[in-house]
Amino acid sequence: MTSISSIYTGHFGLSGKPFSLLPDPNFIFWSKDHRRAYSMLEYGLQNFSPIILITGEVGAGKTTLIHHLLRSASRDLVIGLVSNAQGRGRLLHWALSSLGEPIGGRATYVQIFRRFEAFLLAQAAAGRHTVLIVDEAQNLSETMLEELRCFSNLNGAESELLQIILVGQPELRRTIAQPRLLQFSQRVGSDFHLHGMSRDGVHAYIAHRLKVVGAVREIFTPEACDVIFEASRGLPRVVNQLCDRALVYAFADDLAMVDARLAIQVHTEREVRWQRSRVGSDSAALGTN
Repeated sequence: MTSISSIYTGHFGLSGKPFSLLPDPNFIFWSKDHRRAYSMLEYGLQNFSPIILITGEVGAGKTTLIHHLLRSASRDLVIGLVSNAQGRGRLLHWALSSLGEPIGGRATYVQIFRRFEAFLLAQAAAGRHTVLIVDEAQNLSETMLEELRCFSNLNGAESELLQIILVGQPELRRTIAQPRLLQFSQRVGSDFHLHGMSRDGVHAYIAHRLKVVGAVREIFTPEACDVIFEASRGLPRVVNQLCDRALVYAFADDLAMVDARLAIQVHTEREVRWQRSRVGSDSAALGTN
């Protein structure tokens, strides 16, 4: 495993940066919720649920789970990953491209759909089945969700050609729950919503990330971990942001550990920056200085 170095890694005796914001399966931490979410993914795949739904707040660790799936999937799965698909009428293009079948020329939608079906049939004939993962799926319009439902129509009583995994923020679940998307929601055979980690989970998560990069002693005091839990609501991405900055500050102050005082300072400064950016965005929207 390679890890990004940082200015503080030598100071704390670490082999790399423990709290990167980039999804990295090497750092995956199996909290109770993450273990359950992944079990539901596996359950849905094994039982060939037409549509599998994983939702969670921003920074809850959804994408990290998907990257773990991509790395550990069996060879009989052909997986395409579509990230943040946008553009009306382009979903089928994104799907084929993610499966290694880019579209060129001026083919009609019907021709492209037939090519998609032929690809799925070829994979099935070779003993493989296809999984299409759509990340950031809360950005899909109702029209695009209905198009995905039509993709699942390719499955028949004796042919299981395609599974769809939707990964997105909580508003995706609210969209699917609308009465006009009833047919879509009825195709969801496996689903889970990721919450933030518990207090004990955050303590264990911080220790785990540090251990992965070679920490041999306690670097965050229990009180600092409590502050980070309260400030982050247990969301891994926010935990990473706070911990990374705290380590930079501890290095700058030549401290051996991150204590509660330093954790509170990092959290307070983060809140101030967030408030300033929000005020700036509001001012720009109103056309004021």
